[in-house]
Amino acid sequence: MTAETILAAEGLGKRYGGFVALADVSVAFARGRLTAIIGPNGAGKSTFFALLSGAAAPSSGRIRFDGADIAGQAQFRFARLGIARSYQITSLFPQLTAHENVRLACQAVDAAARGGLWRSRAHYPALAEAADATLALVGLLDRRSRPAARLAHGEQRALEIAVALAGRPKLLLLDEPTAGMSPEETKEMMDLIARLAAERTVLLVEHKMKMVMGLADQIVVLHHGRLLASGAPDDIRAHPEVRRVYLGEGRSGRG
Repeated sequence: MTAETILAAEGLGKRYGGFVALADVSVAFARGRLTAIIGPNGAGKSTFFALLSGAAAPSSGRIRFDGADIAGQAQFRFARLGIARSYQITSLFPQLTAHENVRLACQAVDAAARGGLWRSRAHYPALAEAADATLALVGLLDRRSRPAARLAHGEQRALEIAVALAGRPKLLLLDEPTAGMSPEETKEMMDLIARLAAERTVLLVEHKMKMVMGLADQIVVLHHGRLLASGAPDDIRAHPEVRRVYLGEGRSGRG
């Protein structure tokens, strides 16, 4: 893995009418690294994540991915370029099995399979194999035949990540992956994220500071829609302004 830039925000801003949700944020993300985005309530984290994943278009600035400006493109184009995202609120087909959820995601990114929508799945054995391989990666192969609705909360979050991984992304964005999890489930998710980050670039929004400090190579801190700091965990931990507005007060608000 190298430290070359895979994704960069350049003067990124987002307005909703007269409200400035994000203002002039410039930060680079290194290929092969895990970056956590943190900040107190109203910091702009959700807006920033939405812009980086293509879910929203910026009002100003640029987003460069592998050197190309992709700001304002449709979200499906972000996905086809290799950017995948999981969401804070799990979005799965609840009555379909874990295997079926991932197989459908594999089919969606396979051009030949998309063209044969009404053909039997038996015509695409490679998709079933890819789905099982992805389930194995997130530790759910033994749950392949269980409907998503019958999985535990932590297992559903892992399944959603498997769906995101079906497109073989270069960049994986995880939005509060441990939200609502028990301590045991959080530990399992931390282990999974560490494994995933060994093979690809990962960005995550997370409020559990022990997890952030233990996993991240880089931490980006937002405050009132602006970039407050960016650096290694030790640098962020020692940063006086970060301590004052976030770490030092022990806040865990959402934004």
